[in-house]
Amino acid sequence: MAEILQYVHKDGFFHRLTPFTKILFIIVVAVMCVFATGIPFLLLVVAVLLLLAYISHLHRELIQQLRLVLVMSALFIVITVLTMPNGATLGTLIPQGVPVIGGAIPVTAGGIAIGIVLALRFIVLIFTFQLFLISTQPRDLVHAMERLHMPVDYILMFVIALRFIPTLQIEGKRIHEAQLARGYNPGTGMLGKIRSVSPIVVPLVSNALLRSTVLGLTIDMRGYRTGTRTRVRERRLNSGDYLMIVILAVTSVVFAVVTFIAPGLIY
Repeated sequence: MAEILQYVHKDGFFHRLTPFTKILFIIVVAVMCVFATGIPFLLLVVAVLLLLAYISHLHRELIQQLRLVLVMSALFIVITVLTMPNGATLGTLIPQGVPVIGGAIPVTAGGIAIGIVLALRFIVLIFTFQLFLISTQPRDLVHAMERLHMPVDYILMFVIALRFIPTLQIEGKRIHEAQLARGYNPGTGMLGKIRSVSPIVVPLVSNALLRSTVLGLTIDMRGYRTGTRTRVRERRLNSGDYLMIVILAVTSVVFAVVTFIAPGLIY
């Protein structure tokens, strides 16, 4: 499985866009996703994101993380069904024949519908954010955030946190493979996966603390806060950026018009 949120070096359509255009893309998609509650519309947005990833040669990276996204989406649906019963009752999680608690925890059509909407929103936001991160180099992201006048300390924490996610994933995989090579057998199935987590956490946390210490020393040695920084490469708007901005503007206008004229298509 590919590393989560790791930059992928390619020359696709999304890679050639500037970070500002990608941030505008995230904002437009997120706003539409938050306001829309129609399942067909959200499925259409997911299909468009997959099509955009295919055009940008990033569809494999999205599909490789699809299993994790689907598991989280299923948890969203289950939690929503348990906590937000609404509409006609389709059945119960506990059979009627069970004494005392029989018939408890109803499964309703409204709860399933709300859970599917939340899951689709989650998928849309994850795909959008992942497209942005795997197609944007960290230095370009830092430059874009600096131009937005964000505090340097927050920029540094954000970039380090993003970079640590794939690093910890790789480190955890290596620790797990080393334990298997030494004869450790956590078992199979769900219980085996649960048992395999505990021996990984301790060395993973220890290595993460060691990395943070080295990182702090490296930042000091490279003269953090010593003066004005210079940029090796300046990203400027190109034809692809202007095309994407026009598409986002038209999409926003159409979404607003449809919201007022035919809200049933979106809500």
